[in-house]
Amino acid sequence: QVQLVESGGGLVQSGGSLRLSCTASGRTSGIYAMGWYRQAPGKERELVARILMNGNTHYDDSVKGRFTISREKVKNTVHLQMTNVKPEDTAVYTCNVNILQRNVWGQGTQVTVSS
Repeated sequence: QVQLVESGGGLVQSGGSLRLSCTASGRTSGIYAMGWYRQAPGKERELVARILMNGNTHYDDSVKGRFTISREKVKNTVHLQMTNVKPEDTAVYTCNVNILQRNVWGQGTQVTVSS
């Protein structure tokens, strides 16, 4: 079993910054990727950013140049540094871990960007 603990959501003004963190614990051997998804009201969940254990990253076009995903491999922790946030970034952000071909999801954390 893998457990995910997320932190860092909240309210931020447009143009501001916020950092989300997610730590995996339990049976973490075999993690392939860690990442963040988001879901805004009335919209489908979408991938925001993802980092593989070899360091390769992937970003949604809407956040390229503004968000940075990084990892602390030893701590099984992934961070999402969000800068120059926009109101359209408002959503529930959920941590995802892909381990042994399974997806494990966090509980989600609300990010609200005020204009």
